[in-house]
Amino acid sequence: MKLKFTKMHGAGNDFVVIDAINQAISFTPEQWKLLADRRFGVGADQILVVERSDTAGIDFRYRIYNADGGEVEQCGNGSRAFVRFVIDKKLTSKSAIKVETMSGIIEPRLEADGRITVNMGAPILDAVAVPFDAAGLNATPQGHDSLWPLLINGKAALFSVVSMGNPHAVQVVDDTDTAAVALDGPVIEHHPRFPKRVNAGFMQVLDAQHIRLRVFERGAGETLACGTGACAAAVAGIRRGLLTSPVRVSMQGGELSIAWQGEGQPVFLSGPAVTVYEGEIDI
Repeated sequence: MKLKFTKMHGAGNDFVVIDAINQAISFTPEQWKLLADRRFGVGADQILVVERSDTAGIDFRYRIYNADGGEVEQCGNGSRAFVRFVIDKKLTSKSAIKVETMSGIIEPRLEADGRITVNMGAPILDAVAVPFDAAGLNATPQGHDSLWPLLINGKAALFSVVSMGNPHAVQVVDDTDTAAVALDGPVIEHHPRFPKRVNAGFMQVLDAQHIRLRVFERGAGETLACGTGACAAAVAGIRRGLLTSPVRVSMQGGELSIAWQGEGQPVFLSGPAVTVYEGEIDI
């Protein structure tokens, strides 16, 4: 079939966005993987599918496919691209919408300055619910957080485990430039303690309101930016007592801002969303 799509990015985290309201979409995981392929398809970290929601009071349904073709629960940078897309395509006249995802409802809004803020909901901090298998491990307390020891490529490391609708393991590193992201990222992603795999965050604290971050994403590899990863890192840093809200997150593709007022409160993610081009592909 001939598929119409829009190529977008949020701080370098790039997406193929598909209007499934005005065209019928039914693809296999192999077809999603082909579409995301940078040599044989369009190329993207994630594919975002826009659908109408059947739930009263909810504007849209948001489906996310990683570059490996698997459907996942959440994508923070994608949620900003999502609201930019539906507004630009005149699928809504609202500047703030409610969107249904696999992991729950998010509420993105377009700000007057063109940036987009998303209420990502409250983080999940219970290790079992992340999910993380902590059986037989002894956590090290730091602030209000529990740091879990894992052996990665023969070296011990301490991790905060957080879910933003998708699982994250965050560690503090001395310098993100020299962090072993390519080497350790896949090992962390597939660690047996994470039954649904995990996004691996490498966080360098610059000061109490500024971090550098690299993320090896589950099913996508390292990306230039990761919105839920930025949220998880900020939450972990605040809980450890290393950071205070709001937190500026510098990533390879740009900067995001994260605000969080503490346990039980929602995380707010702010940043850009940019349309690159429109296209069609036979797939």
